[in-house]
Parts: sequence; structure tokens; C-alpha cells
Amino acid sequence: MPNRDRVTCTIDDNNIATVTLNRPDKLNAIDMDMFMAVNQLTRELKKNKTLRAVIVTANGSDFCSGLDVKSLLTSKVGALKLLFKWWPTQANAAQRFSTGWREIPCPVIFAIHGKCWGGGLQLACGGDFRIASYDSNFSIMEGKWGLIPDMGGSLAFREVMRQDHTLEMAMTAKVIDSQTAKSYGLVTHLSSDPYMEAYNLALECVNRSPDAIAANKKLYQKTWWTSPGKALMLETWYQIKVGMGKNMIIAGQRERNREEPRAFEARQFK
Repeated sequence: MPNRDRVTCTIDDNNIATVTLNRPDKLNAIDMDMFMAVNQLTRELKKNKTLRAVIVTANGSDFCSGLDVKSLLTSKVGALKLLFKWWPTQANAAQRFSTGWREIPCPVIFAIHGKCWGGGLQLACGGDFRIASYDSNFSIMEGKWGLIPDMGGSLAFREVMRQDHTLEMAMTAKVIDSQTAKSYGLVTHLSSDPYMEAYNLALECVNRSPDAIAANKKLYQKTWWTSPGKALMLETWYQIKVGMGKNMIIAGQRERNREEPRAFEARQFK
């Protein structure tokens, strides 16, 4: 499990991973090292069949102030590495910084405080839930630099916000407060202790079948914008796969014997 200067990861006895952005002196601004560390970490977490939930937080006063523009502009090779892709419809390294969390087959919960701007907001929208402090604030900051959000933002924002709210934020680069962000759908819950609320949500998910959790995540990612026919097909297919697994039987046993619940087996759903 990578534990570099830019990002750390610990997994506790509940198989809940805590991922921490760790560049507090730069407000966790995203440089090349952070891109690479996060992308490697999401690839490794995706392979961990015992993992039950991921919480992403940050050290320092702010969750993430966006791209470290000065750092990235000094390296043309670095910029090419971020933008290069073998096939147009595949995610490049910059986009995987956000989309990589979608591929982890368990809940990914972002605990946000302070600034969540630009690339930091696209990062957070790659998760399944966002729990933010009351004093947090948000911005699609790329417009300030004459750019568009190109780190998976076209996927992330369309699933949580209305189109007009997204366009307004992207075109103006305005900063909005936490209450506005919640009304827009950017934030799932507001809390005075985002990490603790995120952990409690993770524990609720730990109490359910890891196969059902993984199937739910994949089902709604695959069907949210698809045709009704495909949605119904995948719903039936995933139900068959989950129903044939041992964890479905264990879930029933746990409901019948809550005083001594049987432990779930490692996730099998793919």
C-alpha cells in the first residue's frame, strides 16, 4: 500500500481505509507527485477484496485548493503524461485522479473541510458521497485560468448537479458556500465533524453484504443514464450474481441472529 509524502493510506480493523491528502503547506494543491500517488493508490485499493469502505480526507486547513499551476506549467513532459491517452474514450492520468474512485467496488466517502476548488472538487465528485464542514467552500476554478474542468468533471458534475448550476460555476469560477453546495447536490451531508460522520456512514455499509454494496454501486453507475431496457437487464443480471453468492446467505443469517452476527466473506462480485 503506497504511503508517500503526498498521500497516505491506513486500513483499520473494520477494513475501512482512510486516505489523506498530505500537502498542507500548499493547501493540498495538486502537483505531479500527488497525481501519480493517488492514481497508483486507487488501482491498488480496487484490487483489495477485503476492503469495505474508503474515506478520503486531507491534512491542514483546506481539503484541496486545486492544481498547483506553477508546478505543472514548468514541466511540459509532466503535462503530456497527464493528458496522453491511447484511446480517446479512455481516461488519461489527469482524469483517473477523479474517475479512479468510481472503480473501487465499495463506498468512497469524501470528508471535506475548507477549500475544495478546481481539481480538488473534481476529485471529490469521483466519490460516492461528500460530507463537508459548515465552513467549507467550493469552486470550479478552471475558468479563472481560461480552462475547462478536464479531470473527469464532465462525468462527475452531471451526476450530482443540474446543468445550469454546473454551467454557472464553470463559466464564472465563483466560490460557493457549503449550504449552496448542498442545495446544488455537490454535498451529501453537512457536519461539524465530516470525518466522524463519514466513518459512521462507512460502518453502516460494513454491516451489509460487500457483494450487494459492490453490485449497487456498479448498477447505478451503469444504468443512471442508460435506456430502461438495459437498466432492467443489468438489474436482473446483478441480482442473479449476488443471489448466488455466500454473502447473501450470510446477510440473512445476520438479520436472524443479530446478537452474534456471522462475519461476511471477502467480496466476490465483479
